[in-house]
Amino acid sequence: MKLLRPLVVLALRRPHRIPAIVGLGWAFRAKGWYGRFPFIPWPSEQYVQWRMETAWGSVDAEPDQNELERFVVWSARMRALM
Repeated sequence: MKLLRPLVVLALRRPHRIPAIVGLGWAFRAKGWYGRFPFIPWPSEQYVQWRMETAWGSVDAEPDQNELERFVVWSARMRALM
């Protein structure tokens, strides 16, 4: 949940990005989330670590707000093309 705070900051700074942020969260949700308490579609920790490593080169990377916003917009565009 390391990315949760930067995504909330992004949503507060740029409210028009909220649909893209929500879409990203939905795309990252763990399989079978609806069968496990607390029934919230959180992504699995392993998946987020893999995404961080492939996108920014390190599991511990902390992308700046501009990079994060570009990723959110890019991922929304890619999902729209599918």
